[in-house]
Amino acid sequence: MNRFDLTGKTAVVTGSRRGIGRAVAVALAEAGADIVGCSANLELDGGEVGREVRGAGRTFTALRVDFADRAQVLGLATELGRDGRCVDILVNNAGDIARAPAAEHTDADWDRIIAIDLSSQFVLTREVGRGMLQRGQGKVIFTASLLSFQGGINVPGYTAAKSGIAGLTRALSNEWAARGVQVNAIAPGYIATDNTEALRTDATRSRAILERIPAGRWGRPEDLAGAAVFLASPASDYVNGAILPVDGGWLGR
Repeated sequence: MNRFDLTGKTAVVTGSRRGIGRAVAVALAEAGADIVGCSANLELDGGEVGREVRGAGRTFTALRVDFADRAQVLGLATELGRDGRCVDILVNNAGDIARAPAAEHTDADWDRIIAIDLSSQFVLTREVGRGMLQRGQGKVIFTASLLSFQGGINVPGYTAAKSGIAGLTRALSNEWAARGVQVNAIAPGYIATDNTEALRTDATRSRAILERIPAGRWGRPEDLAGAAVFLASPASDYVNGAILPVDGGWLGR
């Protein structure tokens, strides 16, 4: 079991204030990692996720970042490298979604979603990844999606971004695996978070989704915990370029 031990590691988790990011941050802390949480509206003391991480006996550092703003993303990378901090694990989870039919999907929504869900993740990983490559070790975990494999409905920007994340995961892995840095992704299924609230409150869509999930329920953020700890730990040292679905069996249908 010590192959899953993260004691002494520092994990950066973006989008950590709620939902999947919060659950992943807490799971990594319970496995022994200290956490740097980054979100646009994160409380300065870390709020609830900060309390949970500290309750697990680990430290929590809160950083506010608007991932739609390239300058702030670059500023985050600079801050992470300050005072000799070593980032062992980078979880790229920050994201947003805009729902509208493609013919009504505005340029502003498209640009914002691509910036948050794809471009910022490349920029941050490029900057943090340099240090990992210099040390010859590191773990990068992206949050992909079922829509990294499928087209979805009424979310063209989100689908494009998450398809890009799948490609980026493979591209970085091809370059970095031989240098000791594992790059992988988790593809959540339909998880009960703010991003899926509109679907869960639509009786017709919710029923259709549930009928397609072999597990027979919506996922919970905590369902991602085990996958995140695995991909962050030495147990996954020979796993590179993988996109791990955690979807209740959706893709198996």
